[in-house]
Amino acid sequence: MGAVRSFEIDTPRGPARVRLTDPAGPPLSMLVLGHGAGGDVDAPDLTAVHDAAVAGAVRVALVTQPYRVAGRRAPAPAGHLDEAWSAVLAEIADPALPLITGGRSSGARVACRTAPSLGAAGVLALAFPLHPPGRPERSRADELPTGLPTLVVNGDRDPFGLPEASGTVEVAVRPGAVHDLRRDLPGTAEIVAAWLRRHGWAE
Repeated sequence: MGAVRSFEIDTPRGPARVRLTDPAGPPLSMLVLGHGAGGDVDAPDLTAVHDAAVAGAVRVALVTQPYRVAGRRAPAPAGHLDEAWSAVLAEIADPALPLITGGRSSGARVACRTAPSLGAAGVLALAFPLHPPGRPERSRADELPTGLPTLVVNGDRDPFGLPEASGTVEVAVRPGAVHDLRRDLPGTAEIVAAWLRRHGWAE
């Protein structure tokens, strides 16, 4: 693992926080990850994926949304989240590196919605909340980008539902896992690492 830097970036919705980790050698790509609605970037699945990606020569940025930096737990409206996220990525993306955007739960939705406009090469969605618990009729499947390589990693016991694979969207089902994806974290990290390697984004 190389240098780790933490800094804030001003967005139209207030300051966001970024923790940027470089691999030991030259990076092959950049992976930017956002957190869940009431959580933070130290969630176990984000940590496991971060470590596996950095070990595979990926520069990884963990982004804390302005509402969490300000100490609030209730998430900002979707438009505000997308706006702040896009402002951060405009600052930190390296035009020389393929950009993979992602996150868990709410952060996965933000990454999916904004990936096309940000020029992302791929999207990683951990615990994508397909619908509110008990409300399958309120599907968010249309937020999954259809024209980009997208990896969804969800538990088969997730009350927020399990998306279906379609087109460029792959779905890796984690047996026995719920929304926090804590079950078999090394296995989840390896699924993500293998996907990154398959696309030439990691070694």
